[in-house]
Amino acid sequence: MDAFLDFLRFERRYSPHTVTSYQTDLGQFAAYLKSAYDLAEPAQATHPLIRGWVVELMQQNLDPRTVNRKVACLRSYYKFLLRAGRIEANPMLRIKAPKMAKKLPEFVPEEALNGLLNSFQFGDDFAGQRDQLVLEMLYGTGIRLSELIGIHADDVSLGASTVRVTGKGNKQRLVPLNPSLKLVIEHYQARRAHEFGPVAGPLLLTDKGEPMYEKFVYRTVKQYLSQITTSAAQQHPHALRHAFATHLLGKGADLNSIKELLGHASLAATQVYTHLSVDRLKSVFEQAHPRA
Repeated sequence: MDAFLDFLRFERRYSPHTVTSYQTDLGQFAAYLKSAYDLAEPAQATHPLIRGWVVELMQQNLDPRTVNRKVACLRSYYKFLLRAGRIEANPMLRIKAPKMAKKLPEFVPEEALNGLLNSFQFGDDFAGQRDQLVLEMLYGTGIRLSELIGIHADDVSLGASTVRVTGKGNKQRLVPLNPSLKLVIEHYQARRAHEFGPVAGPLLLTDKGEPMYEKFVYRTVKQYLSQITTSAAQQHPHALRHAFATHLLGKGADLNSIKELLGHASLAATQVYTHLSVDRLKSVFEQAHPRA
């Protein structure tokens, strides 16, 4: 399993969060094999044993997405073992993951979000400027949380109005900066330099001048978005990414452009936002058409 996790880290370049999740899933699977079948080596597991674990997970009433992630982990693991010559046949070939109902992404409504960003007084101190930049950057660029905390000071080019973002698989892309976001960045950079001097490395810092981390961003986003929505899903950093894509689509942006901005590997991942747009149109239709 250690070799597999190293493969994910260094060859597939999976995010630390994904590697940790896979490590947890494999550990749980190994514990199940040991407890139920006294099998110490997961590489020796057969199709019936794996299927038994999947059934047990489903009987625990876990979210189907959680079960699917664990199944995906095992698929990757046994493919790795097969390529490495550790097993002669892949026991996952006949394993079926549970079906999932399509769940549309949660996003913050445009009017509420713009009202917060336009009217809230964030404060002129470092914390206020930093918090504003976190919200403006997530909504103004649509980047992921992991991409946000990975941005370095020299990734930002105000002259070119772009920020260099490192996404999944260590792939880099340039994302444009709108004029209002550039102004927020300028104010933050000035306050950052005043507080901590010309610090190299990550753009976003904590109150102590240390690199920003995920939980800090979670708390920051929730603190402000809880003022405009009671939905827990809409108080999540990813809700701002969904809002970015949904609002662009609603203003007429094409899917291919949104795909590139979001850093999606395929258009299929971006097409979920067309469903959101259609739902919005249905709502408008039902409220406005005299025969609806």
